[in-house]
Amino acid sequence: MREGLFIKKNKDRWEQIEQDQGANADETASNFTRLVNDLAYAKTFYPTSKITAYLNALASGIYLSIYRNRKDPANRLALFFRYDVPRTMARHYRMLLFALGVFLLFFCIGFFSAMQEKGFVREVLGDSYVDLTEQNIRQGNPFDVYAQSGSFYMWIRIMLNNIMVSFTYFFRGLLLGIPSMLALGREAIRIGAFEYMFYEHDLGLNAVVTVLLHGMLELTAIIIACGGGLIMGTSFLFAVTRNRIAAFRQGAKDGIRIIVALVPVFMVAAFIEGFITRHYKMPVVLSGSVLLASATFIIWYFVIYPIRLYRRDKEEGRIHA
Repeated sequence: MREGLFIKKNKDRWEQIEQDQGANADETASNFTRLVNDLAYAKTFYPTSKITAYLNALASGIYLSIYRNRKDPANRLALFFRYDVPRTMARHYRMLLFALGVFLLFFCIGFFSAMQEKGFVREVLGDSYVDLTEQNIRQGNPFDVYAQSGSFYMWIRIMLNNIMVSFTYFFRGLLLGIPSMLALGREAIRIGAFEYMFYEHDLGLNAVVTVLLHGMLELTAIIIACGGGLIMGTSFLFAVTRNRIAAFRQGAKDGIRIIVALVPVFMVAAFIEGFITRHYKMPVVLSGSVLLASATFIIWYFVIYPIRLYRRDKEEGRIHA
């Protein structure tokens, strides 16, 4: 059979299988069996064709869904963090890079606006916060704001606040992702103004190190959360071959997968802020170790590992170009 005729005879069935999210167990088993037969035929007669890679990826996806459904909840949670989240990050890396770019741009705007306009820092951060910080600087404890309350209470309060804020920023992304990016821009401006407040007192480097003790994880998570909102809000615009409702459903699923995965990151970041950042005068070796551990985790889990997993999936035919 010619390849074109083979595709024509089976194309509708393959597309139906690919889009059908509600198949029961019997239908899934039947679809998988027929796909394996189609794949065997394609490998025999069209071994180098794109349709062979497509069928391999489609069959692999069904196989993985069957395999994962047999896992107990503990293993399913491990699979979620080990495979689902990194694969989602890899699929949407352009959107996440765009969110990072928005943050860096508005951080610079906040920093240089504070440099040019005397009252900008107070306008962004509030008079009471600025007055307290300047008083702490005069007393030789510039970052004593991180020690204003008990460690445990501070940890719980910051953790709950950051999780709620991140979910709010994410769901604002329903409107084409624009509100999520605006929220990210405001956060970046605030951080930029905050950094300049210390830079003005020759404490810029100290401020960077102190804030990044917890901010390395916290700011990364906020950027990714807003990026998740952008993924959800723009998904129906980039439907490609799927209908827009199905594309939006998939975009929302991917975005929720990302925001849920960030909850442990916010928990750890808040723990560091509550229990460790208050000791900002600690030896450089200790603060450097915390920063190195946070940076290593972020670079590995959110960048290197998703890239490796994507390449491996592509080599094994789970992803078709």
